[in-house]
Amino acid sequence: MPLLSIIIPVFNEVSTLASVVAAIRGCGLCDLQLVVVDDYSTDGTRELLDEGLKGDIDVIVMHEVNRGKGAALRSGIQAATGKYVVFQDADLEYDPRELGAMLELLEAGEADVIYGSRFLHPDIKSISPFWHRTVNAGLTMYSNFYTGLKLTDMETCYKMFPKAVLDEMELTEDRFGVEPEITAKAAAMDLTFMEVPITYARRTFDDGKKIGARDGFRALYVISKYAFV
Repeated sequence: MPLLSIIIPVFNEVSTLASVVAAIRGCGLCDLQLVVVDDYSTDGTRELLDEGLKGDIDVIVMHEVNRGKGAALRSGIQAATGKYVVFQDADLEYDPRELGAMLELLEAGEADVIYGSRFLHPDIKSISPFWHRTVNAGLTMYSNFYTGLKLTDMETCYKMFPKAVLDEMELTEDRFGVEPEITAKAAAMDLTFMEVPITYARRTFDDGKKIGARDGFRALYVISKYAFV
C-alpha cells in the first residue's frame, strides 16, 4: 500500500498536464501513487496519457463521457490504494512540493483532515483579485455557518484525507459542488480539521480556468442541501 495517493481529475489540460505530473514526481515524495482520471478530454489530453505519460502514472481512468470534477474524483477515490488521498488539479495553480508538510501532519496525528489554505498565505492579496477573495470568503463563511468549522478556504483543491474516511462517504456531486459536499460530510463525521498556508499561482479564464458563476450558485445550494447531514 502506498502512503499517499494523488488524484488528478483532468479535462482538456493537454498544455499543463505533463508539467503537473513532472512536478509531482519531483516533489520529494517517494511512496506515492499517481491516479489520473480523464473526464473525456477532446484537446489531445487522452492521446498524451496513452502515448507520452503512461510510464509516469500509476493508474489511468478514462471516462467515456464528460461527467464533471466530482465524478472524476469519485472514480479516482475508487481506484486509489494509498493510506492517504489528496486531490491535485491538472493546471499549475498548486505546488506539489507542499504536500509533504501536509502529509507529515496527518501521519503525526495532528488532525484527521488537512486542508491547504490559499488565503492564509501572506501574499494572497497580490495573487488573487478582490472579487475572487470575496467570493471564496463568502462561500467559506456560509459553509462554516452550517458545519461549525473555522476554515478560511473551503474551496481549496488541496484536501488530504485518510483513504478510509473517503471510503465511508457517499459523494454524489458531479461538478465543483463536490468541494462543499466533501467538507460538509467530513464535518458531519466529527473529524478534526487543520489548515496550513499554501502558495497559489492563480490562472484566469483565458488560461483555461473552468469554474464559473454557475458553480458558485451550485456551491450555495450544496452547502444548504447538506447543512443537516
